[in-house]
Amino acid sequence: MNQETKAPDFQTDIEQINQIPAVAKILEVICNTTGMGFAAVARVTQDRWIACAVNDKINFGLEVGGELQVKTTLCDQVMNDRKTVAIDHVDKDPLYANHHTPEFYGLQSYISIPLILTNGEFFGTLCAIDPKPALVNNEKTITMFKLFAELIAFHLDSIQNLSLSQAQLMEEKSNAEIREQFIAILGHDLRNPIGAISSASQLMFRTNLDERNLKLAKIIQDSTIRVRGLIDNMLDFASGRLGGGIVLNFDNEISLTETLNQIILELRTIYPEREILANLNLQNPVKGDYKRIAQLFSNLLGNAITHGAKQSPITITAKTEGSNFELCVINQGAEISPETKKHLFKPFSRGKITKGQEGLGLGLYIASEIASAHNGSIEVTSTDEVTCFTFKF
Repeated sequence: MNQETKAPDFQTDIEQINQIPAVAKILEVICNTTGMGFAAVARVTQDRWIACAVNDKINFGLEVGGELQVKTTLCDQVMNDRKTVAIDHVDKDPLYANHHTPEFYGLQSYISIPLILTNGEFFGTLCAIDPKPALVNNEKTITMFKLFAELIAFHLDSIQNLSLSQAQLMEEKSNAEIREQFIAILGHDLRNPIGAISSASQLMFRTNLDERNLKLAKIIQDSTIRVRGLIDNMLDFASGRLGGGIVLNFDNEISLTETLNQIILELRTIYPEREILANLNLQNPVKGDYKRIAQLFSNLLGNAITHGAKQSPITITAKTEGSNFELCVINQGAEISPETKKHLFKPFSRGKITKGQEGLGLGLYIASEIASAHNGSIEVTSTDEVTCFTFKF
């Protein structure tokens, strides 16, 4: 027996059958070919038989949407067995001469073919009846009915898939609106309080603080910088994966050299115990979004500070050759394993994490997205002595 996974929507079934232009012609051909006076496409379930399309030349009296008691029909048997039932002459048929269905409806000829969808679901039947005998229980007629049934099932699948795609499109549109709201909340509702906390920490530094409170103010300042970075990365992740990607702005207020030096100064201030050596040799103008390059650079340098050997310096080089730009961030320390390398630039991938190195794992992903937006790339080489991240475009 067929098990319905959900309650059928019979009105939708009727509408979908009548969206198939060939159905009316198929029923006409069936009547003309077999000489039978009534043909129909029926939606059949365990407890209902509903006419979706009809061709009635004998005034059988059943219209589209009309219903028969399913147990009074032979379509009930077709549904359960998923096999064709074809009767030329009821009175002379050993199986159906005394069957209640032909007697109830006054039939002498009958044929019903199961309509099976691509997913294996039983939809209903393609059937024909007449009060007079007809030659239908033969290979030629049954083959014709089967071909027509397959054609109808194919069109039904196409219509249902289209309806599903349209429903998914509407759902995606709704989800897109929710995502936009999500991004707006992150950008506004979270940034504002972080800005207030950062301003408060700056005011604290301007007062006479004892050693303990100075240390607490430093913790607050470092934490706000960290949280602001996390928010920025989440916003860029949402924009890159759910929106239109990272957008570049080439209207730069200061030079690229100044931009890179600002990041170096900022991280030297945050990590005064770390030695950062820089050699910036930018002889030629660079066309790029300097704020985005600064974000990429900050992620690479922050990564080097976090994972590099604490007692060893971090080296930064930047240079231009013709129209090419290259930025390298080098730190000493343990080698990045080949397996970790495979996933370095994937979102939420962090490799082996030790205490104090926790994060969302978005920094390198965002950096790679910025590189791609500039039609560039980030390459990484790592040995048991030195690790180097190189941004080129």
